[in-house]
Amino acid sequence: MYHPAYWIVFSATTALLFIPGVPVRSGDATFPKAMDNVTVRQGESATLRCTIDDRVTRVAWLNRSTILYAGNDKWSIDPRVIILVNTPTQYSIMIQNVDVYDEGPYTCSVQTDNHPKTSRVHLIVQVPPQIMNISSDVTVNEGSSVTLLCLAIGRPEPTVTWRHLSVKEGQGFVSEDEYLEISDIKRDQSGEYECSALNDVAAPDVRKVKITVNYPPYISKARNTGVSVGQKGILSCEASAVPMAEFQWFKEDTRLATGLDGVRIENKGRISTLTFFNVSEKDYGNYTCVATNTLGNTNASITLYANWTFSPIRSTSLESATFPHVQHPSPVRSQHREDTDSELLVYDIILSLFK
Repeated sequence: MYHPAYWIVFSATTALLFIPGVPVRSGDATFPKAMDNVTVRQGESATLRCTIDDRVTRVAWLNRSTILYAGNDKWSIDPRVIILVNTPTQYSIMIQNVDVYDEGPYTCSVQTDNHPKTSRVHLIVQVPPQIMNISSDVTVNEGSSVTLLCLAIGRPEPTVTWRHLSVKEGQGFVSEDEYLEISDIKRDQSGEYECSALNDVAAPDVRKVKITVNYPPYISKARNTGVSVGQKGILSCEASAVPMAEFQWFKEDTRLATGLDGVRIENKGRISTLTFFNVSEKDYGNYTCVATNTLGNTNASITLYANWTFSPIRSTSLESATFPHVQHPSPVRSQHREDTDSELLVYDIILSLFK
C-alpha cells in the first residue's frame, strides 16, 4: 500500500503535468484562490497563502514541478520551507530567508469532487543595490584622459550615478552611467568622486575614488618688502603644485642657503620664506624664488628695498623742545605779521612730522 501522501502528490503532479487543470483567475469564485504576487526583499520571509473551502479534499504547494508540501507532509528538503496553516479555509506555507533563486511561480493545487484545480502566485525577490567592482584611486598628469568604472548589482537593476565631491562647488552630478570618462583633465577636477547605486529597495550603496592630478608649479604670491637697516626682514614665496614644489632662493646667480650671510630659509608646504635677522645695506636688491617639481619649474623676482623712517621721539621731548626761530602764537597781532605767519607754518610742519 502506498502512503496517502503519495496519492496527493500523484494527483497534484498529474494535474499539473498531464491533466489540463483549471487555473483560477482573479474574480473567479471557485477554489483554490492564491494571493496576488508576493514581493519581498532578499533575506526576508515570504508567506504564500491559498484560500480553499470544505469541498477541497487534498491540497499541495508546488514550485514549478517540485512538490514542497502535500497536506501536512513536507516533501521539500529545504529547511527554510515550513507550513503555516492547513485548515478547511486556508492552506499557507512560508519560505524563510528568501534568496534570488527562490523567485518564480508557485502553485496551490487542490482536489475537489475528483477534479484537480490550481491557482498560481509569483514570488518576486528584491535585492538591495551592491557595488561589486569599482576603480581604484588614480594619479594622472594634467591633460590626460581618465575613465572610472563602477559596476553594481541588485533587483531591480540599480541606477549608477557619479558625483564629483568639491568643497567649493558642493556636490554636483557628473554622470549617470557605470563609466565616467574625463578627457583632458584639469587640476580643478582632482579630488574625490562618489559612485552611488540606487534601486529604491534599500539605502544606496556608496563608494569613493580619489583622482590626483599632477601639474607643474605656479607662484601665486610673491611680494616686495621694505625693511629698515638693522631690522628683521622676511621675503615670502607661495607656489601651488602637485607633487609639492621644492624651493630655492637666489641673489643674482648665487644660491642662498640657511646660515650663510645671516639668512634662514624655511619651507612649509606651499610657502617658502627667506629671513634676514639684521638687514644691512648689502642685503638690499632683487632675489629670485624658484619652485620645482617633476613636471617643471617656475620663478618669481622679489625685491628687498630700504624703508627709510624717522627715529621715534617721545612726546615729552616734543613738548619741552625749543625752536630758536619759532614763537608761539599770540592772540595779539604783531606788527611783523608776515614773519610770524612764516614761523607758525614751520612749527606746524615740524609737529606733523612727529605725529
